[in-house]
Amino acid sequence: MLDLACGAGRHALWFAEHGWDVTAIDGSTAAIDSLRAQASTSHWAIDARVADLEKHEFAIEPSAWDLILIWLYLQPDLFEIAKAGVRPGGILIASVRLKMEGEEAKHRAHPGELKDYFRDWEILDYAEGVSSQPGGEHSIAQIAVRRPALTAL
Repeated sequence: MLDLACGAGRHALWFAEHGWDVTAIDGSTAAIDSLRAQASTSHWAIDARVADLEKHEFAIEPSAWDLILIWLYLQPDLFEIAKAGVRPGGILIASVRLKMEGEEAKHRAHPGELKDYFRDWEILDYAEGVSSQPGGEHSIAQIAVRRPALTAL
């Protein structure tokens, strides 16, 4: 599985603990160092890399991943690249913070926007609402989608 904008790797660690091969990408050296240390202590093999996603420093190979996770990160052009990286029949899970009324925030989505990125995929689950997270409550959208399987010619 590929965890994009993984931060300190909470999700990457969970997936590794549950038997997944994990590659985790984040632009923060400190976050990746923390993830590597935690993975090493637990003896989990996680390929953790520092890369600036906005500068496209990590190439997502087409149809290479069974699962891609993008959690609480919004970079609109990354969704199309990530979608191409999911194998037919594979899953992409994403979560973004939503803009609050009157707020001008670059990395926040409008209500319904996340769903629009995946209108050509099978939506397994979608929700918008308030989530209590460290630092307070946030309005978020979450989606789980399946890439359509290839059809026979």
